[in-house]
Amino acid sequence: MSRKLTIKAFKYNPLSKISKPHFVTYELEETPFMTVFVCLTLIREKMDADLSFDFVCRAGICGSCAMMINGVPKLACKTLTKDYEDGVIELMPMPAFRHIKDLSVNTGEWFEGMCKRVESWVHNEKETDISALEERIEPEVADETFELDRCIECGICVASCATKLMRPDFIGATGLLRTARYLQDPHDHRSIKDFYELVGDDDGVFGCMSLLACEDNCPKDLPLQSKIAYMRRQLVAQKNK
Repeated sequence: MSRKLTIKAFKYNPLSKISKPHFVTYELEETPFMTVFVCLTLIREKMDADLSFDFVCRAGICGSCAMMINGVPKLACKTLTKDYEDGVIELMPMPAFRHIKDLSVNTGEWFEGMCKRVESWVHNEKETDISALEERIEPEVADETFELDRCIECGICVASCATKLMRPDFIGATGLLRTARYLQDPHDHRSIKDFYELVGDDDGVFGCMSLLACEDNCPKDLPLQSKIAYMRRQLVAQKNK
């Protein structure tokens, strides 16, 4: 037997002089295996064409539909309505990112800045010969390195981070994950000292309070805390030299 769902969605357009932050309540019939994304699609198609939210893949791959769902950052496309026993679901945009409209935020702008800040590319002074075989590395090293490329840049770990919400310049778990990825990549020839210059301060690895919310909420179950701990051990050793 289906039940009524109550969806409370935050609405506000910061570019409008007359728009004010408020919630709009929508009611709809729940269907089997319904997700929050399906709810939002029905609302926009049948009730409120002006409601703004982001999506691309609808399969937990692109990370675009991340938002605050009953106070917790989640992917709307992977969040089932049946998990909310009272049928009341409150939706808000994620903090820490520039608000665009309603449930949409600009995560791309933040991630672009983060990638530039941690120099997220392989640093190697060798001249690449595209006709030669790739430089070989041990399979276990490759697995450990490329495992970290599974980040979908949804921003959930950033929105979960108390340090980031208190200190806007904090690089966040995903920034530290990115530096760990290149630190352990044998193709990258940077030294520990180079990485220390990038994230060896209170806005980097030493600012993390280890509250675990980033890893708890990561939709891809990435080893955020173990990699942050790895970076901290490596950079503390460099600091004490």
